[in-house]
Amino acid sequence: MSVPLWLQIMIGMLLGILTGIGLGEQATYLKPIGTLFVNTIKMLIVPLVFCSLIVGVTSMQDTAKMGRIGFKSFAFYLGTTSIAITLGLAVGHIMQPGVGLDMVPHESAEAIKQAPSIMQTLIDIVPTNPVAALASGQILQVIVFAVALGIALVLIGEHGKPAIKVFESLAEAMYKLTDLVMKLAPYGVFGLMAWVAGEYGVDMLMPLIKVIVAVYIGCFLHVVGFYSFVLVVFAKLNPLQFFKGISNAIAVAYTTSSSAGTLPASMKCASEYLGVNKKISSFVLPLGTTINMDGTALYQGVTALFVAQAFGIDLTWVDYITIILTATLASIGTAGVPGAGLVMLTLVLTTVGLPLEGVALIAGIDRILDMARTVVNVSGDLVATTVIAKSEGEIDVEHYNANAEDSAEMAEKLKS
Repeated sequence: MSVPLWLQIMIGMLLGILTGIGLGEQATYLKPIGTLFVNTIKMLIVPLVFCSLIVGVTSMQDTAKMGRIGFKSFAFYLGTTSIAITLGLAVGHIMQPGVGLDMVPHESAEAIKQAPSIMQTLIDIVPTNPVAALASGQILQVIVFAVALGIALVLIGEHGKPAIKVFESLAEAMYKLTDLVMKLAPYGVFGLMAWVAGEYGVDMLMPLIKVIVAVYIGCFLHVVGFYSFVLVVFAKLNPLQFFKGISNAIAVAYTTSSSAGTLPASMKCASEYLGVNKKISSFVLPLGTTINMDGTALYQGVTALFVAQAFGIDLTWVDYITIILTATLASIGTAGVPGAGLVMLTLVLTTVGLPLEGVALIAGIDRILDMARTVVNVSGDLVATTVIAKSEGEIDVEHYNANAEDSAEMAEKLKS
C-alpha cells in the first residue's frame, strides 16, 4: 500500500526537524536539497498560471447557453474569493502567527519595500510587452494578459478553437509536471526543515500551531458568518437549514480534502437536500470546483502574513492589495491543479517578494490546512448554487425547508 503524498510530506517535515535539531548548524549543508525543490516550483509558476488561466477563461464560452447564470456564477465566485483572502489577511494580522520566529529574510526581500503608489501599481498591471512579462515573471501582468487573450479567443469563435486546444494540451502537460514536481516535496521539505530546525531550534513549532488555529478560525468565520449573511440577504433563506442540508458534503470534503472528489455528494445535496433544480446545480457546481477557491484564498492571506512576520518583513498596504488581486485572479485557473495550495502560495509570495523558504514551513502542515479550506470551497460552491437558483426561481423553497429539518434521515438516504 502506497503512502499518500501528504503523509510523506509530514514525515519529511518531522524527520527534517529531528535531523536539524540533532545536527545543529551543520544542517545548513542540507539546505540545497530544499532550494532545488523551491526552484522547481518557481519553474512552474509562469507557464502553469498562463496556460491554466487561458483554459479557465475559454471554458466560460459555455455560459453563452446559460446566459446570466454564467455571469452570476463567475461574479459570485470571484467576489467571495476576494472577501475570503481579505478575511485571511485580517486574521493573520490580528493573530500574528509568525511573530517571534525571527528568521533571516531572503536577500531579495529587501527590494520589495520600495513600495510604489497604488496608481503606479494599477498602471503596471497592464504589460507593455507580454513576452517580457512572461520572461521576467511579472505575475500580475501575466494574469492580465492571459485573461485578455482568453477572452479574445472566445470572441473570435471557430478561429480560436485550434489555439484553445493547444493551450488545453499545454495546461494538461503543466498539471502533470506539477504532479511530478510535488512528488519531490517530501525531500525538499526535509532539506529546508532540517536547515530551519538547525538554525532556529524548536522555537518554530509554536508559530506553526498558531497558523493552523488562525486558518481554522478564519474558515469558520467565513463559512458560518459570511455565508450565512449571503443566504439571508441575497436568498432570504434560513442558514441553519442550509448547513443541515449540506452536512454530508462537508464531511466528505473534510475527510478527502478534494473539491472534485466531493462533487457527487455536493450534487446530491443540492437536489435532494436543498431543492435546487439540476439544470442549475449541474452547471454552477462544476464551475465552482474549477474556479472557486474561497478556502484556499483565505489560507493564502494567513500564510502570506505568517511568512512576512516570520522573516520580519513589514508589508505595505499596496502589498496587501497586490496579494488580494493576485489570489483572486489566479483562482480562475489554478483550482484543479494538484498541489494547488502550495503552488498558489508560491505565486502569492513571489508577487510581493516574500522569501520562498516559507513554503517549506507551510508544506508540513498543508494537509491539515487543506481539510479546512476544502470545506470552505465546497460550502461556497453550494451557497452559490443555492443563491443563484433562488434568483432564477429554480429552487423549491418548501423542499429546502422540509428536507433540511431532518438532516440525520437525509444523510442516511444519501449514503444508501
